[in-house]
Amino acid sequence: MNAVERWATDLAGWAIPPEILAQAKESPWEVPRNVFIRRADRQLGTPSTPTHQAVLDYGGTVLDVGAGAGAASLPCARALSHLTAVDTNAKLLAEFAERAAALSLPYRTVEGRWPDVHAEVGMVDVAVCANVLYNVPDLRPFVRALEKHARRVVLELTAAHPLTGMNELWKRFHNLDRPAGPTADDAIVALRELGVEPEVVRWRKDPAPMPFDERVAVTRRRLCLGAERTEELAAVLASEEIGTRRMITLLWSPDRMQ
Repeated sequence: MNAVERWATDLAGWAIPPEILAQAKESPWEVPRNVFIRRADRQLGTPSTPTHQAVLDYGGTVLDVGAGAGAASLPCARALSHLTAVDTNAKLLAEFAERAAALSLPYRTVEGRWPDVHAEVGMVDVAVCANVLYNVPDLRPFVRALEKHARRVVLELTAAHPLTGMNELWKRFHNLDRPAGPTADDAIVALRELGVEPEVVRWRKDPAPMPFDERVAVTRRRLCLGAERTEELAAVLASEEIGTRRMITLLWSPDRMQ
């Protein structure tokens, strides 16, 4: 098994067992829109991450894949001449559009999944894709489509799979052992297998502020627990400390000879 295949296999290991999923009255995979909106609003006008800096360094026309409300791209508006946002969620794209318009930034939105909609996008200076890669089992077409449309590619992801922080909770509430990978380092190995040699920037991010009640509700859905377990889960989460999160930004300029 090569690195690209191992990436897909490791991601498949995060599937929730059918007997647990059958108990869920709400989708465990749905993240409230407010999470993405707060993330974008918190950073508007104050680009503060290596991912933002990479976008600012090149500027011009930008493609934001998995844009959400625009947290990875809109903070860089001063350096952009046009911004295209791609996302599967129409309501988040509407939030993105509202903020881009308020910044007087020329933009367009494309609803759909990358790379399925790549033909609707033209050539850009920079393609940025933040916190999406762990939802991409088939890396090759995803990455190749980014390279086809951009002179510079910027990928951001957590150093570890973002759900590993809940592994102890899965063990506590379901006696279920969850995977430890894949990791960002596994993604780097897979990209190298695809002929990409990215610049790697490692950094840390403070935990995103979230009302405690919302954190409990999101975690409960993630764990496929019923509402009757809310107080029990809240007591556990209240005793947890949330530290900084290790992040990685990957940057490269595509080889047009590929």
